Formats: sequence, structure tokens, C-alpha cells
Amino acid sequence: MDKSVLKKIIIENQEFINKTEVKKRLLQIDPAANYVFCGIRRSGKSFMLFQHIKELVSAEPGLPYVYLNFEDERLIEFNVNHFDLLIESSIELYGGQPLLFFDEIHNITGWEKFARRLADTGYRVFITGSNARMLSREISSTLGGRYLIREVYPLSFSGYLTFKSIETDKNFSLSNKRFIVKEEFRQYFRYGGFPELLKFQNPKEYLSSIYMKVFYGDLIARNNIQNEHILRLLIKKLAESVNNETSLNRIKNLIKSTGTKIGNNTITDYLFFLNEAYLIFPVNNYLSGISEKETKKKYYFIDQGILNLFLTDQDSKLLENIVFLHLYKRYRDRLFYLKRKHEVDFYVPGEELLFQVSYSLSDLETRQREVSVLLNAMKEMKKSKAYIITYDEEDTIIKDNSIINIVPVWKFLLEKN
Repeated sequence: MDKSVLKKIIIENQEFINKTEVKKRLLQIDPAANYVFCGIRRSGKSFMLFQHIKELVSAEPGLPYVYLNFEDERLIEFNVNHFDLLIESSIELYGGQPLLFFDEIHNITGWEKFARRLADTGYRVFITGSNARMLSREISSTLGGRYLIREVYPLSFSGYLTFKSIETDKNFSLSNKRFIVKEEFRQYFRYGGFPELLKFQNPKEYLSSIYMKVFYGDLIARNNIQNEHILRLLIKKLAESVNNETSLNRIKNLIKSTGTKIGNNTITDYLFFLNEAYLIFPVNNYLSGISEKETKKKYYFIDQGILNLFLTDQDSKLLENIVFLHLYKRYRDRLFYLKRKHEVDFYVPGEELLFQVSYSLSDLETRQREVSVLLNAMKEMKKSKAYIITYDEEDTIIKDNSIINIVPVWKFLLEKN
């Protein structure tokens, strides 16, 4: 690797960032900290770096910084031995210690030791990656607490509205603005929140390109998977099972029904890879035993648009997935479902939070069933309040000193508490 090439790339990247328009997202950055941002491809990690660079340079014009994207084909020969060359090149360009911004650095084997050395020698460093392996205990140990780790997701519905310059106050649902919000939600519900999606007239085509990049780059190539047909089938069956508890044997039988054989160990490996690539997230049954927690779970997708690539007229699955995403970002590993005789879709222990998801309660039998399941769960878990999230229905049910709030999903996603 030649210094002159590195310097050329550094300068060209600065010119590119200077002329790139960035839609702002909420960024809370400690001015003394180093960061690792992880998330699925195209979730906006690079543009978050660009935004922070622009904010820093605006506050201090001429501030020296280096930005490199390690998926740049000009860096295809770059390896761990070239990191010192990179630092020498940046010092020759700027002197001292410029701020360092490294995109997709996990492509370079051994990056974590270099990142720790930078932090130990006083550099401020910002790193992104599209693989949850960057959050592993081993890598966290190597980084030695020198970095704060943040996960980046596609836009929430609130962030989506902000991107489209639509403001909502606490009383928006009582004004005519609710019609604008509901119309925007119809798009968000189907196509999700990848930030650049708003630029494209054919959203499904763009979403397919993201999925294919994740499939071939983050799954097939990274994990040396030989049978991509089985992986495709697995992803499709998981999408079709989004609102159902799924065991390893059930997955195996679903795939077997297509004429393809697969073993439990392969399924377990593939599920791990899918989670690592930020494509799916598992949720456990709070009431199940330890061994059952390992074999029976519910699985949800990172984004509505990605999930919808595999579905046809399955709005109930899209609804449950979008509620999951909203709750998962807030509660992470504290989010469960409940299943014994009946199933409650989401439960957060230690909080007054039980959630059932039902697209519509207009059918009396459906309404009675969902309310009955929740009332029984509230009694068992000693909770006095619960929620049913619908597509567009609202009500309050008070029975036996228990309160069930029926909330339309578009309103639920925008509530602050």
C-alpha cells in the first residue's frame, strides 16, 4: 500500500463529505469519548459520521480529520499491517492527531487491537460496522472499555417524519395533522425506515438491493456458506412465521416440506449468522424453561420493508413486527412474550407492560378473545394495565379493576412514554 494513494483517498473523501448534503438525525455524542456504531447496512451509519464531521468542522473550521471507508475498492489490498502507514500519512497531511472516522473497519482482520492502540495514545476515533460480531465479548475485551458502543437502526416512525420535515406536537392526533401522519404511516408500514429509501421511486427495488448485499456480503461470503438455497428458504420461512412461536423442529419441517433437507445444527448456525448481520432478532418466552428458551423463540425482522419483500397481504405480521421494533429499541433483552395456554405478544418484566397486537378488533369474537387473554395474563402477572395495539382503532376497556388501552399503531409509535 502506497502513502500517496492513502493521501489521495483521504483528500478526496474530505471533498466528498464537504459537498454531501446530510439530513440530520438525533446524535448524542460525548465530546471526550470514542465510538463504535453497529447496525445493518444502509441504516445510516456513514451519514451519522458525516453529520458529526460537519458539526465539528462548523464549530471549528479547519479541524483536521481522516475518513476512510474500508469497502472502498481502492483499499482492497489494505490489511492490519498498513494501519501504521495510514497514521503516518495522516500526520504528514495534517500534523498532530487528526480525528479518525473509519467506516466498515471490521473488513480488516485484527482492527480491534489497532483501535485500542489509537485510543490509548490519545486519538479520538469513530468506527462503524455492519456485523454484531463487533459487539462480542472478545472484541469488547480487546477494546478494553475505550469505546462506547451504539447500535444504529433504520429510522423510527418519529425519525421518518423528521426526515420528511413533518413536525408532531403532543396534540397532533386531535388536529388535521393526523391525516398527514396517517398517510405517511401507510408508506412507512409497508416500506420501512431505511433513510435513503425516500430518494427512490421504486422502494421495493432499493430494498431488494439492500437485502442482496446483506445476503451475499454479510451472510454467504463472510460465513463461507455453501448452500445459499437453504439459507434463502430459511429466511423466507422465518418471514412467514413472524407472529408465531417457532422451534428448530418446526423450521426443519417447513424447509423439509419444500423437498430440502436440513439439520438442527445447520439451522442453529444460520440463525446465529442472521442475527449477527442484523437481519433478524430472537425473542424468548418468559414462562419457558432454560432448555426450551434455546429451541423455541419468535423471530422478527430489522425493518418493515425487508420483511415485506417476503410477504403477500400479511398486514398482521407487519403490524406485530413494527410493534416489536419499537419495543426492542427501548427494552432490548428485557423484552419477552408470554405463552402457556394462551399467548401474549410482548411482556416487559418489572414494568407495567403487557402488549397484545391485533390488526382489528371490529370482529366481536376477536375482540373478546384478545381481551380475555390479556385479562388472564394480567391476573397471572399481577399487572393492572395492558395494551392492545391495532392498526387504526382506539378505545379503553375497564374490567375487574384492570385497564386495557386500545391504541392505533401510528399513535403508539409516536408516544414519548
